[in-house]
Amino acid sequence: MFQTSRNDKAQEFFLKQASELQNQVEWKDWFVLPFLPTPDSNPAFATYFSRQWADTFIVSLHNFLSVLFQCMHILLVSEEYLPLLILNFDAECQRSALVQEENDILRQKLFALQAETYRMKKEELQQQQEEESVVHHRLPAYVSNMDRLGDCELDMTRSQRSTAHSLQSRGGFLSSLLSQGKKGPSRPALTTGVSPTQAGGILLGKKEPSNHQSTKGKEVATGCKDVKSHFTGLTASEPSSVPPRQRRLQDHGKERKELLSKVTPQGQCVEKKTETGATEAETSPELHTEQSETLTKASAFSTEAGGVRQEQPFIVLSQEEYGEHHSSIMHCRVDCSGRRVASLDVDGVIKVWSFNPMMQTKASSISKSPLLSLEWATKRDRLLLLGSGVGTVRLYDTEAKKNLCEINIDEDMPRILSLACSPSGASFVCSAAAPSLVTQLDLAAADPGGSGMNQVPGKLLLWDTKTMKQQLQFSLEPEPIATNCTAFNHNGNLLVTGAADGIIRLFDMQQHECALSWTAHDGEVYSVEFSYDENTVYSIGEDGKFIQWNIHKSGSKVSEYVLPMDATGPFVLSGYSGYKQVQVPRGRLFAFDSEGNYMLTCSSTGGIIYKLNSDEKILESCLSLGGHRAPVVTVDWCTAMDCGTCLTASMDGKIKLTTLLAQKP
Repeated sequence: MFQTSRNDKAQEFFLKQASELQNQVEWKDWFVLPFLPTPDSNPAFATYFSRQWADTFIVSLHNFLSVLFQCMHILLVSEEYLPLLILNFDAECQRSALVQEENDILRQKLFALQAETYRMKKEELQQQQEEESVVHHRLPAYVSNMDRLGDCELDMTRSQRSTAHSLQSRGGFLSSLLSQGKKGPSRPALTTGVSPTQAGGILLGKKEPSNHQSTKGKEVATGCKDVKSHFTGLTASEPSSVPPRQRRLQDHGKERKELLSKVTPQGQCVEKKTETGATEAETSPELHTEQSETLTKASAFSTEAGGVRQEQPFIVLSQEEYGEHHSSIMHCRVDCSGRRVASLDVDGVIKVWSFNPMMQTKASSISKSPLLSLEWATKRDRLLLLGSGVGTVRLYDTEAKKNLCEINIDEDMPRILSLACSPSGASFVCSAAAPSLVTQLDLAAADPGGSGMNQVPGKLLLWDTKTMKQQLQFSLEPEPIATNCTAFNHNGNLLVTGAADGIIRLFDMQQHECALSWTAHDGEVYSVEFSYDENTVYSIGEDGKFIQWNIHKSGSKVSEYVLPMDATGPFVLSGYSGYKQVQVPRGRLFAFDSEGNYMLTCSSTGGIIYKLNSDEKILESCLSLGGHRAPVVTVDWCTAMDCGTCLTASMDGKIKLTTLLAQKP
């Protein structure tokens, strides 16, 4: 550097290395080097400018590198070993694929075992209840005068039940997942004598005069003997595999249940029953099948007007409850990986928890200022974006359990109504709005059918996630209005928003301008989402309508449905002494399955799954998840392979996590 007169480079070197070299004694004299006019003539540095020192330095460096490379294990790949390495790589890929397939098979087996365990627990609970009912059950006093008739009917029903149980036990585990309506009748039709329905009516009916009772009792007893011999033969040919004591308890409980469910009218006489016995015997298995309880909600069959039963698309494997919140839930969202859930209630309590393999709280935080919105970051899924009611957005680290930063949006528009992070993770959209015009008391006293009560000014802003600085402000035409909901498409090129003026706006995120806008609802837009193919968007509004829109043609409706009020809000929770709590929708009001064929919505008792893409003018309800005692205010649906996890959060602070198994056609 000095030989080429580049003193600036020498000064730059010492400036960068000064902090490390200034405390070393051997470097102390070298800091004067840039300030010497002729360093090669200085006695302290003249040696380093000689030719001999330069040659010695090169030889020493060469020897040092030679020893270093000799000690290193360098893999030299020749042409003859290259195919072997490629084969090893292919083998590793195949091994990885096999391990992945094995994991999928084991996961399916696990879900099947969970369903079997759920079924067995339910059967054990039913048996316990039946045992208790058997202990406390006492037959009426008049039955003691009908010993012959009672023994005949009980023996007939016991043999009949043991035969049906032995036939059903052959079905295995798969038949247990099907609904009771899919299976055949649980008992064969009677051809002679009296049906069990008639027997139930005789045993539980009112006592008749003694002469009438003795006459009709003999007739019925004669028929019972024939029936008993018929079913005794069936039982002997096909014995049951259930232990005798357990079978007797099951039979006794089922007999009692059947007798109680088929009580005959008081005015009907025994003689009339005997004449119509054959007809009732043919229809009784059908009635018993329809009245029996199913193993799970998903394995039930829905009976339509024409009497045709259709198989349900989902099987409920389990339903768990997360009860760490003590006030109404506002938001409940699953992260991108599907491993953790973030939930926020009206008291500003944030909970981050996992549900696989077990439900466990990972982080908990309480905000001093009210929180209105919540969103997971996409790239770093450990981060949460939290929008407050005082004009700030907070970045919260769920693993470190602390706030990384907090930014001020706008003091004049303090309510952060919605947050949406782009799929790339580079930016996020923030919706800020002016203070609300409607108080909680006004909302409770307002007419549920009213609309347009809370149209206040607002801004839609784009922020950089890394620098946490504002990039731009979107133009909202015809006037700035509060934006209630936002959603990106899969690659972040499109952004759809729903505002308080009932207008849906579609933004081009490459040009950062509004591409389409149309009036969608009479009142506020509460929730918007892209469809599975992203050619349409769905929206729910204050008018109670669920509408599908074509994004290639502004304002073009694809379908329109009217939802119940408990699915669209405002949500009302009533109590004693005129207590009434009203909550405006904040979180997601609907969510789709992995293929976009089914939709999960809110209701007063739990989530309801509807089938989409049908030609009917009314949404077809496929499954009611239930489990809630208060109105559900927000939902989410996390999908993984054939299994999906539905989240439903209610106003009493309870969150239900329902695991579903999709039945492929």
